[in-house]
Amino acid sequence: MNRTVGTMLGYHLTKKWGGEGLPDDTIQVKFNGSAGNSFAAFVPTGITLRLEGDANDYVGKGLSGGRVILYPPSESTFRPEENVIAGNVLLYGATSGQMFIRGQVGERFAVRNSGATAVVEGIGDHGCEYMTGGKVIVLGPTGRNFAAGMSGGVAYVYDQDGTFPSKVNSELVDLEDLDENDASFIRETLAMHSLETSSLVAKEIIDSWPRASSSFVKVMPRHYKKVLEAMANAKQSGTDVTAAVMSVTTSERK
Repeated sequence: MNRTVGTMLGYHLTKKWGGEGLPDDTIQVKFNGSAGNSFAAFVPTGITLRLEGDANDYVGKGLSGGRVILYPPSESTFRPEENVIAGNVLLYGATSGQMFIRGQVGERFAVRNSGATAVVEGIGDHGCEYMTGGKVIVLGPTGRNFAAGMSGGVAYVYDQDGTFPSKVNSELVDLEDLDENDASFIRETLAMHSLETSSLVAKEIIDSWPRASSSFVKVMPRHYKKVLEAMANAKQSGTDVTAAVMSVTTSERK
């Protein structure tokens, strides 16, 4: 496959229908084989691209509401969760949308993600670097320097062997246990991941729920958490939300 497959389709959709795009899955395209760089780059809402095969770097770059699903060929004999299926810098600068990947990927996954949701089964170094929004679920190993410069969004890492904390850049983030909302989100998202990719890892986790939930680690940016708490308190008390957020931001700068 050539580079940037799906990008021109997204351009024509946006040109005709505007920034809001179309309902999810209005346009669905299935591919087989090896995708070039920037597969599904900038794909907007309404487009779903499924790839049975493997991909290079920058899959889902600038994802803008579309859905990207990647899984190995059905005749493959290797274990997907133990092998790399795509390259580096996937989901770079994404603003919204969904990505489901059955297998591991390279370095700098979800760098500068600001609103997309993603599930992947292992990543290299510098995962979620400079992330400002969105949610990422990692169902396998991570490399070093995870969450460096991560100021927003939330990540959930399935840490069965307890080694993940040593790989985190803790300058801006804390590691937490799941709350009820986190657990519900993970379970629902993994059900979708399993449905879209036939992931055995996701199925095993769901089948062993809620016991498996105790192996998840939540990565939460400190300032982002304070902002969310300020917004919730302001809404509950009926006070100005913007003023509450500005108060937190101002106090952080002092």
